Order: sequence, then C-alpha cells, then structure tokens
Amino acid sequence: MDYDLVFSRGMEISINAGKAIMDIYNSEEFDIRTKSDNSPLTAADLASHRIIVDGLELLNRETGVDIPVLSEESAEIPYGERRTWSRYWLIDPLDGTKEFIKRNGEFTVNVALIEEGVPVLGFVYVPVLDELYYGNLVEKKALKITGASKNDIAQITEINVTGTLGDTVRIIASKSHLNEDTRSVIDAVKAEFGNCEFLSSGSSLKLCRVAEGFADLYPRYAPTMEWDTAAADAVCRAAGCFVMDAGNHKPVQYNKENLLNPFFYVTANNKIQSILEKL
Repeated sequence: MDYDLVFSRGMEISINAGKAIMDIYNSEEFDIRTKSDNSPLTAADLASHRIIVDGLELLNRETGVDIPVLSEESAEIPYGERRTWSRYWLIDPLDGTKEFIKRNGEFTVNVALIEEGVPVLGFVYVPVLDELYYGNLVEKKALKITGASKNDIAQITEINVTGTLGDTVRIIASKSHLNEDTRSVIDAVKAEFGNCEFLSSGSSLKLCRVAEGFADLYPRYAPTMEWDTAAADAVCRAAGCFVMDAGNHKPVQYNKENLLNPFFYVTANNKIQSILEKL
C-alpha cells in the first residue's frame, strides 16, 4: 500500500468532512433527528458520511484496490458479508454528536483502516481546533498535526509515549460515564499511586490524549461502538499505548458480529495495566 498517498488523501478527506460539519455547526440552527437506538442524528453526520465515503471510493479508484467501507451511518451491512472482509475502512463521520449539539467543540471525524480485526491506520480530525491525529501501526508512526487545513503553516509533531509516570497519575474520562466500575478503577489506581488528577474530554479525543502523553489512563467501562474507537485506537497503538479489553486484557478486536465494543482501558504504563488485570 502507498502509505504516503493514503496519508495525504486521508487527511484531505477528514478535513473536508470537518469543514462540512463546521458549516452546519456555525449555522444558527440545525435539525436533530433520533435514530432507532435513540442516539441523535444531524445533517452534519450525513454530510460528513457522504464526503468520506465518496473520498474513499475515489481513493479505491486511484489505488486500484477495492476496500469496502463500514460507517456508523451504514451499519446495517450484515455480518455474513462483513466477515469475509480482510481489510475495510471503518468510519464515524461525526463522533460526539451530543457534543456537537451542545456546541462545546469536543467532536471528531474518525477514519480507520482495519486489517484482520486490527486498526492499522487512523485519522482523527478535530474540526473546531483544526488538529489531526494520525496513526500508522505498520510503520509505527503517530503524528499530531496542528493547523491541519493550512498546508503552508501546519505543524507536524511525532507523538509517542514511554509509559513513565510523573508525580501525579492523570486519569481522563467522561464525567457522564463515571459509573461504579469506572470509580473502582480510579480508586484502585489512587490506592496504588496516591496522587491522581482527573481530566475530562469528549469523543475519541480521550484516547488521543493518552497517545500524546497528556493523560496516563483512560478507563472506559460504558458502551461504545467499534466506529467510536477504531481511528483513535490506531493512533494509540502506533504511539505505544495499550488499548485493552477489560475482560480478557487482550487488545480490542474489530469486525465482530456484534459491533459493540467490550469495556476497555488505554494506558502505556505496565504497572497501571497490572493493577487493572487484578480487578
């Protein structure tokens, strides 16, 4: 695979989707519908979906490789068909629709390439900040690009984590998902390390914050779908993080029959991981 071409096209696709989202985000009002699972849907979700799918279909024609696409907005593709895919694009056109509706800026565009159940490439674009995270597990390369839409002044920083902890363990999570399981994880880490700082962020940004070393642990003991995490998972793995199934403590797998993720945690620290394995 020509990763240079995929990188440039993936950036372009993600940024174009983000621009379409921002056009709607900055409008005075927008319609909100409810999907069958009671999650919200806006015109921004659909506009982003169309741009990404069209862009990936064009990339298929450029490369001569027909890679199928699974999107949150086209998740009805039956498992009997999906199970034959050795490689496919998994996208969340607007991760954090609730944050989008609240206009708090904490939403992302997620585009991931899955091979044999493993996210090997990921693009996470933050439209409000014009920041893009990129992970390439094959090349073991993870980047954060600030001013991503501005080619002449974009700042590219390679990100990786060593797993070394400072005086305070930084735990990032969603305040709306601080359930009993999550509190048990936080309490266990506090009992071991003492000083802990709690951070909050929305959407797949929480995984990216661990990948760039801003946080030491992200415990997610509440439901997510595969498209919610795949792109940021690729960034994390390329940067040196563990994205682990909280049940069996193995890397999270993708393209399951049930697209619901297991509970999971993200860290680069072996000691934190060993604590969580005992819970």
